[in-house]
Amino acid sequence: MFEIVVVEDDSYLRDELIHVFKKAGYPVYGITSFEHVEEELYERKPQLVILDVNLPGKSGYELCKNLKARASFPILILTARDTLSDELTALGLGADDFLTKPCHPDRLLARVERLLKTYDNLKGMLKVGSLSLDVDTYKLMFQDAHVVLAETEGKILQILMECYPAVVGKGELFAAVWGTDEFVDENILQVNMSRLRKSLSQINLGDIILNKRGQGYVLKDV
Repeated sequence: MFEIVVVEDDSYLRDELIHVFKKAGYPVYGITSFEHVEEELYERKPQLVILDVNLPGKSGYELCKNLKARASFPILILTARDTLSDELTALGLGADDFLTKPCHPDRLLARVERLLKTYDNLKGMLKVGSLSLDVDTYKLMFQDAHVVLAETEGKILQILMECYPAVVGKGELFAAVWGTDEFVDENILQVNMSRLRKSLSQINLGDIILNKRGQGYVLKDV
């Protein structure tokens, strides 16, 4: 079952939302501390986030923008702000839906169910920022361009995207791509990394993979 995380600083409303989702059968978690809310969301890897706009510290708009640049879960903005400009701002920052408070529980649940079904149908797609990788065909899409990667190249990029924004060590790459980090010539990784960069250069992404000396590889922001 999908986990929903509620990011709402009003404790009364947060408890109300948690009750609504629990009653509907969803595992749900409420954020109660907002000092490191962004990091907590990355760690929990929810299937959907209910996000208020007026939060202590970072605003919901800023959080939405940052989360959408790094994560692939849907975000539903639930706020007391009710102007068209507020809705357009939220959607322009990547929010998947926008509802105003107070909101009838049935309407909220219907929107949540629709978003979860939509994203479930896209589970073969891996997204990081503006990158979209079809993990079945290793077709990489960026803006209006795309390239189909060879299998080994695709596996390397897949693990880098799955671990983003963390650095992926060479041992992790060997284990993920070749099934073991024993008796594997390191030159094999370097050769395939060069081939991957050459393929990525076809869509102007040749410099997207950074080599962190003594640590491994990481994707830069796109």
